[in-house]
Amino acid sequence: MDILYLLIPVSIVLVFLIIGVFWWALQSGQFDNIEREAERVLKGD
Repeated sequence: MDILYLLIPVSIVLVFLIIGVFWWALQSGQFDNIEREAERVLKGD
């Protein structure tokens, strides 16, 4: 039972960290034009 006092706050912090990283990726344009990048990988140089 004592482990829940550790695991619940750690999991909440982890969720907020994941949401923060996802928000940062959205704001920095990581998901813009994903179709073009997929075609670039397949076609090669």
